Amino acid sequence: MAATSHLLTTMLATTGDGLCRASDLLLSRRRETPSPPLATDIPDLDTLLGGGLERGSLTELVGRPSSGRFAILLTALQRITSSGEPAALIDQGAHLDPQSAASAGIDLERLLWVCPKRLPDSLAAAELLVATGFPLVVIDLGLPPVKGRAPLAAWLRLARRTAEYRAVALVSSPYRVSGCAANTVVIAGKTRGRWYGRPGDVRTLEGSRSLLELAKHKDHKPEAHVRLTLTLPEAVFGTSVENEPRATIDQEEFYDARSL
Repeated sequence: MAATSHLLTTMLATTGDGLCRASDLLLSRRRETPSPPLATDIPDLDTLLGGGLERGSLTELVGRPSSGRFAILLTALQRITSSGEPAALIDQGAHLDPQSAASAGIDLERLLWVCPKRLPDSLAAAELLVATGFPLVVIDLGLPPVKGRAPLAAWLRLARRTAEYRAVALVSSPYRVSGCAANTVVIAGKTRGRWYGRPGDVRTLEGSRSLLELAKHKDHKPEAHVRLTLTLPEAVFGTSVENEPRATIDQEEFYDARSL
């Protein structure tokens, strides 16, 4: 017994400098390997963001109901889970329908679904999941008013943790909540329905159109705009179904607000 204890002590003494936690190993590898932005699969939105969602930063997507922000979240989740990586959805608004998400192409086996009730719990969960190693953590705060309040320090902790682990934290909210913690802020506004049919006849709702404004970005000029056009299935489920066209933004709608 004494010989075994001595052997274990000797092994720990000689190899102690080479031992580390799995999370620390993951962190060191992410720091050493530069990673491109996480594409959302909405081409012109990625162009607006400089290639996609920046890794190591907190991005806030702000918009009123039916502005397309939840559809953007689902598209980002579909993009990363279908590529074989895990993702987490903190669904404070309780908007996710698993069956519809699976139909939209989200791999539910690679999605961790968390349903806190208040904002402080959502931020605590997001910070923990980022530190656990999830490359994408999405927070949907649902409809106004957002339940609960969180100090700016909580948002700054989440932003620092996201930068430390080179993850992507995407927050969807009906109004600005992250203060100065977010590196990128996109505002979805001026939402209008797209209707099919002649005036005076019975018309059907085809989808929606929103104006996305880049309100804040550390590397790109703010106040740029693009138009996000969604068909009705895309607006509801976040991606196209059957033969419907995917969510697209017309290239000619990419312009600088200062030119108006």
